[in-house]
Amino acid sequence: MSESLKEKTIKGVGWSFADNIANTGITFLVGLVLARLLTPAEYGVMAMISIFIALSNSIIDSGFSNALIRKIDAKREDYNTVFYFNLVVGVLLYIILFFSSPVISSFFKEALLVSVTRVIGLVLIVNALSIVQRTIFVKEVNFKIQTKISLVASISSGAIGVGMALLDYGVWSLVGQQLARQVLNSLFLWIYCSWRPAWEFSIRSFKELFSFGSKLLVSGLINTVYNNAYYIIIGRFYSSVQLGQYTRAEQFNTIFSSNLTSVIQRVSYPVLSSIQDEPERLKQAYRRIIKTTMLVTFACMLGLAAAAKSLILILIGEKWLPAVSFLQIICFSGMLYPLHAINLNMLQVKGHSDLFLKLEIIKKIIAVGPILIGILFGIKYMLWGSVFISFIAYLLNSYYSAGLIHYSTKEQIKDILPTFAISLFVASVMWSLSLLDISIYVILPMQCVTGISLAVLIYELFKPEEYLEIKALITRK
Repeated sequence: MSESLKEKTIKGVGWSFADNIANTGITFLVGLVLARLLTPAEYGVMAMISIFIALSNSIIDSGFSNALIRKIDAKREDYNTVFYFNLVVGVLLYIILFFSSPVISSFFKEALLVSVTRVIGLVLIVNALSIVQRTIFVKEVNFKIQTKISLVASISSGAIGVGMALLDYGVWSLVGQQLARQVLNSLFLWIYCSWRPAWEFSIRSFKELFSFGSKLLVSGLINTVYNNAYYIIIGRFYSSVQLGQYTRAEQFNTIFSSNLTSVIQRVSYPVLSSIQDEPERLKQAYRRIIKTTMLVTFACMLGLAAAAKSLILILIGEKWLPAVSFLQIICFSGMLYPLHAINLNMLQVKGHSDLFLKLEIIKKIIAVGPILIGILFGIKYMLWGSVFISFIAYLLNSYYSAGLIHYSTKEQIKDILPTFAISLFVASVMWSLSLLDISIYVILPMQCVTGISLAVLIYELFKPEEYLEIKALITRK
């Protein structure tokens, strides 16, 4: 990796990580306050509508963002075409969601969903207005502006959500928070981005971008349905209270696994795309990304599983205790998520969106099994099934990406196995401390200090290159 590319990547990772901290980290902290003020059932209501919002946003984007990022010589007409497509589809989907809200309400047997759906659905239009601006910043690996925007939007929307909760608005506190955040994000993206849409729509550009993006669209829809299927199953066959417990567990997981994956994908995709025609550089850069990412992921996810009980009891209270077992299981599937997501990223970099789609279809067919298990036997069995599916997903993704860059699954496992072993050992020591008959307010600090100290001691002893890179990044002036 050349110095310029390395510098670009380091800056991108740094600012993208800061962006995610601002966007989801602050939101998570606000969520801790809201979890004290609201009930699991109110969180469950919001989770019921989340799949429809997520699916709609996938359709609005239609894979165009990745197509624009990958296209090295993207022109003005390309950006204008994508903008108007996004906007029209966003408006149409909101109209559909508006009139479908009674059906959604009836399916989940939750009367409040009619009004909630019609209000929260406005985020679709708001988001559609700023997708191109956000894509431009990502393409340029410029996350500094996005970080500033996310910081303001997250803090402001968080204040709105907490204020509404204190005034006893219940689930509307969560609606207000999400809507405010999206409005502020879009507003500031327009202010900071110099690009403005012109009255232009190119059929040729649409066909070119859609030929690549359409496969990613279908893949995204399949993946979104699967990722939110648990919300549907738990909400439909169990209760809003249990769904709320699962939602909180998933949000703890998101802070580490999903956010780390998002950071790496956002930065690595444009960076790796820029060297897609240089095989050796591409492989070496890719290998470093995987090794460094998984060191952090294993440490965070296994550590989170070990300290889950103490963490949840202290941060959000005893009423959320059922979420502990959910979170511990989710951590094991979340641990593998960055790994198979990065391998999928390579398929996009090399332009194999058709293979990307085929793999998503195969994996989701296999994933039907755990969902059926959840309906028949219970939520925990469904979550353990998802752990198995995560492992299968990684094997499939890495098998096909290996052929593109000559970096086999065996080599990948060999590269990441030492850091997994270290993290598992450290997490085991952390978990053993939870067995002590002392206050959780003492146990949690003990777990954190012990885990960090022991991990640093071991890595300082063996000095793997991925640890040294992270250390250099942290101490870098």
